[in-house]
Amino acid sequence: MNFDLQAMLSAFPILIKYIPITILMAVVSMIFAIVIGYVIAILTKNKTPVIYQLASLYSSFFRGTPTLVQLFLIYYGLPQLFPSFSALDSLTAAIIGLSLKNSAYLAEIFRAALASVEKGQMEACLSVGMTRAQAFRRIILPQATRNAIPATGNQFIALVKETSLAFTLGVAELFAEGKMIATASLKFFETYSAIAIVYWVLTIIYSLLQELLERKINKPYTS
Repeated sequence: MNFDLQAMLSAFPILIKYIPITILMAVVSMIFAIVIGYVIAILTKNKTPVIYQLASLYSSFFRGTPTLVQLFLIYYGLPQLFPSFSALDSLTAAIIGLSLKNSAYLAEIFRAALASVEKGQMEACLSVGMTRAQAFRRIILPQATRNAIPATGNQFIALVKETSLAFTLGVAELFAEGKMIATASLKFFETYSAIAIVYWVLTIIYSLLQELLERKINKPYTS
């Protein structure tokens, strides 16, 4: 077996420099995805005519097509339809694409989380004088958020790995730089092993942070 350990170790210092852009894409995309996903979840939960169908179509499209195709449609396709999008840079296009795709999945997660809260709790809140908005904000939403955290965390982990697709648009991120290192050195297995380890470590770190968050949120409810 011809494995060059030194080549793999030498790739780490270079790859680490590109972690911030990967984290930036993942965090910003997740923030937008949460906002959009929450809005879609509310629209689909209430089943308002026309709006419900449009929201369902949105979720179906972004869940049913490959992420890479969506990125290409946004970065290369939109400028053909709307010339104003010609100024769209690759990083922004990647964030838009990842946000839209993940919002479709988060919408289903949030919808299920809202549905997991018993309907009787809303009726109880109304019976003691709360408005629907107050009941939703103080009682329903906190419980739904707690229920949605594990699945939302898994979606963020998937999003971190999906940022590697941004290299196809020319974004100089972690995977793109690793690909350049591998091509220049011809140490493909060693370099891609280093890339895999970096993504793995990022996932482990986030998983630990999520576990701490879940413990903090659930603390008042433990016996």
